[in-house]
Amino acid sequence: MRIAHLQARSRAGVARMLAAAFALAFLFTALSAQAANFEKLTIDTKAGPVAVNIELAVTPAERAKGLMYRAQLAPDAGMLFDFEVDQPVYMWMKNTYIPLDMLFIRADGRVASIATDTTPLSTETISSGGPVRAVLELPAGTVRARGIAVGDRVRHRLFAGG
Repeated sequence: MRIAHLQARSRAGVARMLAAAFALAFLFTALSAQAANFEKLTIDTKAGPVAVNIELAVTPAERAKGLMYRAQLAPDAGMLFDFEVDQPVYMWMKNTYIPLDMLFIRADGRVASIATDTTPLSTETISSGGPVRAVLELPAGTVRARGIAVGDRVRHRLFAGG
């Protein structure tokens, strides 16, 4: 009987430790999102301007992490990955739990290509299809809902004329 009592206490202790670990992971994710550098950008579409609140990913570590481990992304939010110069870019969805639309953007601010409704947690590469300066990740469905298309201009300080 004493052994059964100790086993029950041990299981309860493990459960508490797991709950604490999950709580800390959630808190860390929330705090890192709050500490992020938020800015605004505008996408000029045929239907009109689309305003987006963005987080910038400019360092190699920020670009590597991206939107990994996020449980959600606000409808008007996104992340802009700056690669500093036009180059072929390859993205993936590893450890990314939410489907995304990706805009591949040249240094002049023009959308060069688009990937829509990317598959969460996939390790398949998603190619820019040519040299781009940046990638803007948005919640899946944004491109369709807002009428964003190849050739649209993204206005932000990173791009010429932005």
